[in-house]
Amino acid sequence: MVVTLRIVGRPVWWVLLGFIPIANLVLLIIPIDLAKSFGKGTGFGIGLILLAPIFYPILAFGDASYQGPTAAADGTACATA
Repeated sequence: MVVTLRIVGRPVWWVLLGFIPIANLVLLIIPIDLAKSFGKGTGFGIGLILLAPIFYPILAFGDASYQGPTAAADGTACATA
């Protein structure tokens, strides 16, 4: 989870949101950010949420290339060292 947060540009403390019952819904943003980090759209990110066993291999073995953290580009992430 920490590696995924670093890939999408979100702060690492978001891992703690998984332990808070209502706030863990915010973690649904991460697959959408992951899709955007690899040049895919929001629809592909929703596919990562709903059909993960199909869409993660497509992302891993397809022709998508990493384009950088999208969350850092829109200014919503804080810097991580």
